[in-house]
Amino acid sequence: MTVKISLEGVSRRYKDVDAVRDVSLSVNEGEVFGVLGPSGAGKSTLLRLMDLLESPDRGSVSVNGKQMDASSIGAYETRKTFGMVLQRPMVLNRSVWNNLCYPLRLRGWEEDRIEEKVGSELHKLGLHDRRGKNARTLSGGETQRLCFSRATIHNPQILLLDEFAANLDPANVVLLEGQVAGFIEEDASRTVVIVTHNMFQAKRMCDRIALMWNGEIIETADKDKFFSSPDDPRTSAFVKGELVY
Repeated sequence: MTVKISLEGVSRRYKDVDAVRDVSLSVNEGEVFGVLGPSGAGKSTLLRLMDLLESPDRGSVSVNGKQMDASSIGAYETRKTFGMVLQRPMVLNRSVWNNLCYPLRLRGWEEDRIEEKVGSELHKLGLHDRRGKNARTLSGGETQRLCFSRATIHNPQILLLDEFAANLDPANVVLLEGQVAGFIEEDASRTVVIVTHNMFQAKRMCDRIALMWNGEIIETADKDKFFSSPDDPRTSAFVKGELVY
């Protein structure tokens, strides 16, 4: 089994807060790995370390077997193979069309190839008739689905999702989760990390799940074991809704 992302003894501190404390875990190629936990547990910081946006204060982060420093040229090139979707959608103050063109132009795609790819993506989204509209005029659900497409249009091998559907109504959650499923089905080697506080979403989507609490990983297990027979009593309490936070 090929390891795509590996963290060894990783810690990250902001002023007086230990956001991530001595975390070690690995994410395998082709799996959907969930990081579950309450708000403030350190999940988003952990994802930023995985995405090589920040360097840990201690420990190491490796991608595809190579140890990476967030400030290195190697990390910059590696990030081009990632996609990331945030909880709060952020679109460029440009047309819907140009929002999808942007990541492809950054990666040096030729314009005729961009035209074909973006046109196809807009048809899938049902937004082709709004290609010339400013992206900031879209509804919340449309905006997040556009952000997902922008993060995946360059065919990344690693996709990182940070509470990507937390602020949406159930109908749009279904649509977004469908986009994730479609992305995975296109290439079984693609790897997805989902950060969420939603146990039901983790149960629907993930193969393995880690519980994060106060900056630490409490337990990592296959989905079935995580929900039915976890080893750590805190995991059991969290799953049953008995752990107050």
